[in-house]
Order: sequence, then C-alpha cells, then structure tokens
Amino acid sequence: MANYPLMPKATASWLVDNTALTFEQIAEFCNLHPLEVQALADGDVNSGIMGMSPILSGELTAEEIARCEKNTTTRLKMTKTDLPKPRARSKGPRYTPVTKRAEKPNAIFHLLKKYPDLADVQVARLVGSTKTTVDSVRNKTHPTYAALKPVDPVSIGLCTADELDKAVKKAERRVVREAKAAGKPAPAPAADTSSSDDGSENPPQSAAGAF
Repeated sequence: MANYPLMPKATASWLVDNTALTFEQIAEFCNLHPLEVQALADGDVNSGIMGMSPILSGELTAEEIARCEKNTTTRLKMTKTDLPKPRARSKGPRYTPVTKRAEKPNAIFHLLKKYPDLADVQVARLVGSTKTTVDSVRNKTHPTYAALKPVDPVSIGLCTADELDKAVKKAERRVVREAKAAGKPAPAPAADTSSSDDGSENPPQSAAGAF
C-alpha cells in the first residue's frame, strides 16, 4: 500500500509555495491530480487551507526535495519514520472587529486597483470577505460602489504585509504560466506591495485604468 502525506492538500500547498517542484511531482507525492495542484497554486480551491511542511512532519527531507527539483522526471520518496505525524490545524475564519468590517469593500477596491492580477478568491481571503462581494466591487455592482475609497488592508489590520506579498507573487506566477501557455511574452512584475504611512496607494498602475 502506497504511503501519502497525512494532509495531502496542505502538503501540496506548502510544496507549491516553497519549492520548484513541478505540479506532476507534487501531485504524485500527495496522491492528487495535477489539475488539483494547479488550482491550489492559483488559489481557486481551498482558500482557507494552511500549508503544512512535509519536512517538519518528517515525511520528506530537504535533500530529497532538492534532488527532485534538479530533475523533473524523478519522483519524491516518502521518508520512513515511526514517529507520529503532527496534524495541521486550520486557521479558521478570521474575526474582524465591527469597526473594521465597513472598511472591507474599500480594502477590496484598493487591492483590485493596485493588484489587478489577484484572483477574486485571493482578495476575499486577504480581507476576510467573500468572492461574491469581490466580484460585485470588480464589476461595479456593489451597493456602495460610488462611495468606495481605496484603503490599504495592511494599514487597517485586515491582513499582514507578508500575506499580501505572498498573494501577489502567487498571482504573478499564475499570470506568467497563462502567458506562456498562450504563447505571449511574460508581463511586467506587479507593483510593490509596500504602501505609504497614511494608507494611500502608490501611483496607479496602467492596469488600474479599468476602474
């Protein structure tokens, strides 16, 4: 009987974010379909999943990962151990104080303008909202759209700068993959995720013209 990670999707998510392994290598090790791994990489599924390091859980070694990164035809081999495997705990829904909930549409507005490559599910995860709300802001159908003002979610504590940076980099990787698949040149990197002290956005990028 084949051995697979205790938390396959959490492990796959960690491998996508922290290694140069191919989707096929990750999929085979985690007993997933390559398309499931790609969906995890794009943030299209399991938006609340927390990555689990197979190195810390004793399922892989850094040397084994490095070996397979050098040769995409090789397959990861599970580390043999009798030690119990730790269980990853989901972060669960993020609590947002009532005073900040009204700012979520403004934070969504900011992210869509400044980082248009972010998927709706990524934006929803960053601010603790829903894809439906993000879609309504993107399509200008939100009830308060006319009154929305861009507010940096990092400056008001809806997400951390590290979370935003990781989301932007993941979106960039997705855009590059899509461009390569379509035979187009890779797009320029997205704007810096840093913001000013007053929470205002940097000069708008060309892609923000859609707003």
